[in-house]
Parts: sequence; structure tokens; C-alpha cells
Amino acid sequence: MDACLAVDREVDKVLSKFKDMSKSYNNVLQELIDSLEIIQNDWKTNNIKEENKMSSINCISNLIHKSKEKTQKLAIEHRELHSTVSKVGKAIDRNFISDFDATCKRDIFDDPKNVTFLNHIICQHFYRQGDLDIADELVMESGINMEPSIREPFAKLKHIKESLIKKNIYPALEWAKENRAVLDTQMYPPYPLVKRISSASNLPIRIPYFAKKTKFSGGIMKPRPKTKKIKRMELAKKILHQFYKSSALEFKLHQLAFLSIIQKGVEYQTEAVTYARANFSQFVDRYEKEIQTMMGMLLFVPQGINNSPYSEIIQENMWDEVIELFTRDACTLLGLSCDSLLNVSVNAGCAALPALLNIKHVMTQRKVNDIWKGKDELPIEIDLDVEHRYHSMFACPILRQQSSDINPPMRLICGHIISKDALNKLGSSTKLKCPYCPMEQSSSEAKHICF
Repeated sequence: MDACLAVDREVDKVLSKFKDMSKSYNNVLQELIDSLEIIQNDWKTNNIKEENKMSSINCISNLIHKSKEKTQKLAIEHRELHSTVSKVGKAIDRNFISDFDATCKRDIFDDPKNVTFLNHIICQHFYRQGDLDIADELVMESGINMEPSIREPFAKLKHIKESLIKKNIYPALEWAKENRAVLDTQMYPPYPLVKRISSASNLPIRIPYFAKKTKFSGGIMKPRPKTKKIKRMELAKKILHQFYKSSALEFKLHQLAFLSIIQKGVEYQTEAVTYARANFSQFVDRYEKEIQTMMGMLLFVPQGINNSPYSEIIQENMWDEVIELFTRDACTLLGLSCDSLLNVSVNAGCAALPALLNIKHVMTQRKVNDIWKGKDELPIEIDLDVEHRYHSMFACPILRQQSSDINPPMRLICGHIISKDALNKLGSSTKLKCPYCPMEQSSSEAKHICF
């Protein structure tokens, strides 16, 4: 991305300079043309007297001299423009490196399992995008086994998504009613989310935009009951239900249908009221304010909703939000992430490539290329955006090492957590002492913690 921005800045310089030159010389040339046309018209109509003809000739010669000066100046600036254009090519050569093979393991696809795994990811990506024919062709040519049950849900989802793009809500509404029981149990963070810096890790996190700092510390909820009669777990659930809501897809679809009706005019006002009475009663507990707002819009139907105080509610991006909600809910029901694995891998890889190329160049100069070989982790830490942070990482407070599959975090019976390597170094005897408290325990009593 930084390479593209660097080239883009050089291109902007060329375009800006060319635009300024074009504007300046177009004005000069137009003035010369206008002056010559005035003299030409006077000569054609014989409006110039004999004593003024010599002055007109002198004026023409001055204009010709001025045009030659401007032409020479334009040629010089045009040559300078060539040097600015050449800087674009140099910026491309400087920022884009073609040798990307240096950052990858060349033998990674020698294993047939990795090839099969990659084909499965690409095939699933095409299914998710709705390109069923391409996915079927890939399955046939690669020889991978894809069960028909995997393809069928994506074909249905493609039909529903295409209907929403055409602003037809009824296939999606039918799907939401069929899966209402499951969608009501799913808890989602409210939309939209905003970034905040964690006070504990100093890293950006995403929390509800209306969450107050008094109830959140670094994005971690800390309920503090005012009375001992309420259990902490029950209060935590209440706070969770206050900020995190179940799926709003069905309500949003009914809302779009209602807004589509009242936008048709006064003659459809009765139909809008009938639709609201039939469909909004089940959502009063969760969306009371939104329903009240929509009922208030009925008062402004005669003068037009676009000319009312509620005109900001009817926005084109409401359809995009519903498509996003449907994609999220559908992926949740299928047990998939909202984003394609292939998209996530490509985006994260593009963000990591510049840092990998730099470290590879440094390692080549210092002749320490072997450090990278034979390891499952990268030699440097690469800071990806918050969108690519999916779970927490544990760092051992004793050895200062990040946990891995070989060195997982272990919970002692006293509640303190250390890495497995640290646990082994504390001793393999029957009794060991916790490094943070005086409790003695056996190493076999430690439990594996999954982050």
C-alpha cells in the first residue's frame, strides 16, 4: 500500500503540473487569437483608416513575436515535464520489487495436503462469491472432494443476495423467518463499531460506539454491582445484553418494506399502516424508538417524506447495510467467518510483504539467511490492522516468549498462568512453587489454556 501511495504522489505531481500549464497557455493563446480576429475583422470591413494601417501591422508583428516567446517557453516547460514523468517510472522501479519469491517457502506446496487445502479455500471463496460454475470447474479439475451439501446453501444465498441487490426483500425475509429461532440466540456487537486504544496492551480494539468509558477499561467489561444481592455473572449478562443485540435482519427488512410503501405517496398510506400493524408488534420490545420514528413519518406523507424532518432516515446505504447483515447472519449459520479466508490471506499478505522484503534484504546482506529456514514463525513481528486481530496472544511473564502449539500457556491451580517451557524449567519434581505466590503444587496439576 505504501508503494502504491508513493507512486500515486508522483503521478499527482505530473497531473497537477500538466493542468497548470494547460490552463495558463490556453488563456494566453485565446488572448492572441481574439486580438488577431479583431484586426482581421476590421481589415475585412475596411474600418481601418490609412493612417492606422501601419499601427495595425505593428500590432500584428508584436502578437507574432509574443506567440514565438510563449511557444519557446512552452517547449522549455514541456521538457521539464518529461523529467517529472520520468520520476514516475523511477518511483515504480524503486517501490515495486518483482522478486517476491524471496519471502516464501518454495517447498510449502510439495506436500499434497497443502495443495488440497489451498484448492478447498479457493473453491469455498468462489462459492461464497456466487461463482458456482467456476467453483464446480475447479472441483472437477483439481480432483478435490466437495460434498453437495456444501454447494447447496451457497446457491440459495446467492439467489437471496441478488434479490437484495435488486431491492427485493421477500426471499431474504422468508429466509430470516425460517431461521428466526437460531438468529435470536446469536449475540452481535452493535453497528457501527469504533476503534479505541486498549489501556492494557496499548493496541487498537473495536467496541460499541456508545459504550461509556466508565463501564469499559481497555475494552474489557468490569461489572461492579451496587448490591451484594445481585451476582456478578448475572450483572455481566445484563450488561452484555445491553450492548450486544441479537440479529436485526428481520426487523431491517420489514423497515425497508415499510419505507418503500410510504415513499409511494398518500394513496399508499393506509397500506403502510396495515403493514406496520401486521409486522412491527413483535419487535416493540427491542426497537421501540425506531418504530415510533417510522410512525411519526406517516404524518409527513402528504408533503413528501424527502421534504420532512425524517428525510435523513431514508438513505441509499440502508440496502448495503441489510446486505451486510444478511451476509453476516448467513455465514454465522454456516459456521463460517464473515470474510473469505482467501480475501483475509491476500490482504494480510499484501500488508506484510514490505516488511518481509526489508528483513529478507537485511538478512541477505548479513549472510544469515539460514535463520529463517525451518521455523514456523516469522523472524520479526508484523503489525497488521485491527481487522486482522482475531484472538489474544499469551506471552509468558517469566520467559517473555509468545505461546505456540509446542509451548502453550498452562494454568496453575493457584490461578497464575505461565508457559509450558517455564513450567518445565521450574522443575519436574512432585512439588514446585508458583513463581508469583507461595502455593506449592505438582506440575501435573497444571492445565492447558486455549486462547
